[in-house]
Amino acid sequence: MEIKKKDIRALTKEQLRQFFVDQGDKAFRGNQVYEWLWQKSAHDFDAMTNISKETRSMLEDNFVINHIRVDQMQRSSDGTIKNAVRLHDGLIVESVLIPTETRTTACVSSQVGCSLDCRFCATARLKRMRNLNPDEIYDQVVAIDNESRLYFDRPLSNIVFMGMGEPLMNYNNVLKAIEKITSPEGLGMSPKRIIVSTSGVPKIIKKMADEEVKFGLAVSLHSAIDEVRTSIMPFNATFPLKDLREALEYWYSKTKNRITYEYVVWKGINDTQEAVDALVKFCKFAPSKVNIIEYNPIDDGEFQQASSKAVEMYQNTLERNGITVTVRRSRGKDIDAACGQLANKS
Repeated sequence: MEIKKKDIRALTKEQLRQFFVDQGDKAFRGNQVYEWLWQKSAHDFDAMTNISKETRSMLEDNFVINHIRVDQMQRSSDGTIKNAVRLHDGLIVESVLIPTETRTTACVSSQVGCSLDCRFCATARLKRMRNLNPDEIYDQVVAIDNESRLYFDRPLSNIVFMGMGEPLMNYNNVLKAIEKITSPEGLGMSPKRIIVSTSGVPKIIKKMADEEVKFGLAVSLHSAIDEVRTSIMPFNATFPLKDLREALEYWYSKTKNRITYEYVVWKGINDTQEAVDALVKFCKFAPSKVNIIEYNPIDDGEFQQASSKAVEMYQNTLERNGITVTVRRSRGKDIDAACGQLANKS
């Protein structure tokens, strides 16, 4: 009977050190292997050239490195790159590199499919198959960093958890991945360059505040009227706006970090003055800014981008009330890499 090998990246540095001590070797060997696994992103044990062949062979006998593989890479006419990432068990997620003149942003996935049921999002139509492990999230970032250096001659500068899945429904693994990404023993990126986007899970937002996380928070809001939000994001019935608001007030009281609201304006759904006034009111309880995002259709035509007049109404009303607002044009639409379009069509 074949023994199932453990994924070596599930071990902490201390556990690796202890493993070598148990094998009659020196603890520092664990440090060397740990560096190869994280800082150098080694895909196999043979790459660990400062470790003896015998030791590498022994690691091979005991462990696997469940590394991701970029199965397919698509490049958009605007420079955006979409990766179809194959996981060790054959499942696929997508991640996106978004370049601008001054920065490169990685948009990474946290689940295969999604736990939630937003009706305007292609990913939500895939059932949630499983959560991603910390190393699978980390590997997406490494792959995009490599692509950024190769195609744009600069390292990755920012990370947004806005790919497939609801990050707060995979909170522990997302947090572990961010710890590795920000650690000097990992990629050494600043947590201030990371934004975790959620549709709003109040209990976990409070937990994040209690744990004093250093990364930013974005909330996929789309309506500040309960009935409307529930009609487009049915889970809002379980996590209504009053609970979300209370959690966000708590978040701000603990972190003093401004909240970003992501907001799509749809024709016939939330393109009214009443909808804008409700948003203004929702934005007032804690310092916030609003990103109005262009809608990217997902084939069936049920949701349609609102008129430019409706978007202007939002922009003018928010600005008049002292709320920072940015209208974002979507990137990578021609390769289905824009917000809400990640659905593994490949």
